[in-house]
Amino acid sequence: MSLTLHFHPLASFCWKPLIALYENATPFAPVIVDLGDEQSRAAFLKISPTGKMPALRDDARDRTVLESTIVVEYLATHYPGPAELIPADIDLALAVRQADRFYDFYVQEPMQKIVGDRLRPQDKTDPFGVEQARSQLRNSYAIIEREMLSREWAVGDIFTMADCAASPALFYANKVEPFGDSYPAVKRYHDRLLQRAAFTRVIEEAQPYFKFFPYNNG
Repeated sequence: MSLTLHFHPLASFCWKPLIALYENATPFAPVIVDLGDEQSRAAFLKISPTGKMPALRDDARDRTVLESTIVVEYLATHYPGPAELIPADIDLALAVRQADRFYDFYVQEPMQKIVGDRLRPQDKTDPFGVEQARSQLRNSYAIIEREMLSREWAVGDIFTMADCAASPALFYANKVEPFGDSYPAVKRYHDRLLQRAAFTRVIEEAQPYFKFFPYNNG
């Protein structure tokens, strides 16, 4: 098998390429990375020196691809399938990439700030930074609310890489800063994502690891 994805089932940024792979039924070998295990960590650092996941290894083309967005772009270019995750239309493709960046920078990053703070020692927490992150999430929800009033998916009528990015971002963000009743269009979009077969599969595979998520009571 040419493709190997090195990832962890709980890591939100790993979900984006997983969804893309499942959407197009792209064959790949999964390798779960345990950074707490010395052997697993050492093996992964040879592939990704920064230690960041995910990493896609393509033996057929002798390429290692890092960063979730770039992995999806690589798959769309070299292993395309029936789901056109990066549209051929240039303007639509730009809109998809912009939405992808929005969900990574303005939903994923503040969510991870909140989660990371929960994992800090009690005397090293950053309450001000966490409140800033919560404010950023609420602002992002408001933006998504306006956009999703007239859309089915992140960029119009088709499921794209932007939705691959939105799926983990909104799933985890809702755990740390719940949508509540203030963002009904966001909730409806989130519910549509949850019903997507590829995303359902990713969540099911992550189930055994949710006990390690510090907001698992949410």
